[in-house]
Amino acid sequence: MDRGLAAVAVGLTLLVVGLGASAVAAPDPGGAAADPDGVTTTDTVDPTETATTESTETASTASTQTSSPASTQPSLSGTLVGVQGSGGYMSGGYVELAGERVLRDSVDTYFDVSSLSDGRLLAAWMDAGRSECGPYESPCARTGFVVFDQEGAVVNRFSFPVRTSHNSEVHDVEALPDGGFVLTDMDRERVMIVRDGEVTWQWNASEFYEAPPDPTTRDWLHVNDVDRIGDGRFLVSVRNANQLLVLERRGDDGEVVEVINADRGGSDASCTEGARLYDADGDGDVRCGNPDAFREQHNPQWLGPGAVLVADSGNDRVVELHRRNGVWRPVWALTGANGRSFSWPRDADRLPNGNTLVTDSRGRRVVEVTESGETVWSYSTGNGIVYEADRLPAGERPRGPLYASDRPPTGVDDGTATDGRTATVTPGGTGTEVVEVGPGESRLPVFGEAARLVRAGLPWLPLWLRGPQVALSAASLLLVVGGVVDAVWRRR
Repeated sequence: MDRGLAAVAVGLTLLVVGLGASAVAAPDPGGAAADPDGVTTTDTVDPTETATTESTETASTASTQTSSPASTQPSLSGTLVGVQGSGGYMSGGYVELAGERVLRDSVDTYFDVSSLSDGRLLAAWMDAGRSECGPYESPCARTGFVVFDQEGAVVNRFSFPVRTSHNSEVHDVEALPDGGFVLTDMDRERVMIVRDGEVTWQWNASEFYEAPPDPTTRDWLHVNDVDRIGDGRFLVSVRNANQLLVLERRGDDGEVVEVINADRGGSDASCTEGARLYDADGDGDVRCGNPDAFREQHNPQWLGPGAVLVADSGNDRVVELHRRNGVWRPVWALTGANGRSFSWPRDADRLPNGNTLVTDSRGRRVVEVTESGETVWSYSTGNGIVYEADRLPAGERPRGPLYASDRPPTGVDDGTATDGRTATVTPGGTGTEVVEVGPGESRLPVFGEAARLVRAGLPWLPLWLRGPQVALSAASLLLVVGGVVDAVWRRR
């Protein structure tokens, strides 16, 4: 056989056999572990089973639809899951109680989900192609939050227009004890409180970070999470700065009282690439946290004074940090579960039982693991890109058991222990080094990073496509291209 054609044949055979073997040998994406109620849940529920009628919204800057308050419904149990989209990030989102039902409204995407004290459900959402655009040209996107009852009917909705459907959504909303809601707005980069459909308080991130002339024209800070951790005290996630802020409300104002992963010099490249953080004064310096501590994080959980759990999305892991001598340091990290590394995890909750619930967004699964990394429950969302999950009825609390610590972190009382709960310390390491559990690092780091980037842009690709498969595909492609070139050259 011609040498070039032989190379082509070998390359194609290697590609087909190698990828075929990888597909056959791939583990069940859900891990087939028993759920907390003893039922195996590894299948995705059909997101079209339940639907609600979309409300009519006005063209004003903010709008709300409110029905009469529903009677208190029984508390739900299980795992509440917010799926951003199906097969992609921008459409087909839904909210489900894993393995039991789906609550779906006629909007494109969902993000944060939680259960209210009366048994109803709360979710952040975004919908593109709208004509009610306020100051923006039509079509635009609208974003906000919605309250469902347990039958899937919308009982309350708040929304406002944003310039674009990309990186401008409300990623997080939380109910407040007085009946209001606190939420993030990535369009104008602010934290705001809404009561009865009106914005009653807001803190603009431009008070702390150097701001571009118009924050709505770029993905500047990506303020993606806010949690109440005390009376008038909030934990705020600023994704593009690799930082968490402790924000105190003081009358009509807000003040940053602590920065987790504060800027301590060094390169700011991880924060300024892609038209992100803005250097208004041109001095070459912006507020940028160390990307090795956490990078492009989502959904942090305040575990108590001096301790926080972070979905370290940019580093494909979950990390717990403790404050030691005034400096926040990683003490525990989880890199994967069920033998499979995480891919862009975007939520991690420390459960009352001491385990950790993780949403593996591009891995399209939710897993519960122990401190040692053992998987005790897992759930596959099929082709759904999962954003956040809450274990009901407790939900995400601003307190939780600590890992990798033989002594409490240093900190001050944050005012959250009003119900008698206290953060507990789990015996473990000294807290001076990171205790890392989960699958080991890829032995093909370049190809592993290439796989991560490819699957980030094409999230519908199979989950088993990782570094070794990319390396195999590259080798096969070289053989095919080389064989074709050789065959053509020899025939000239």
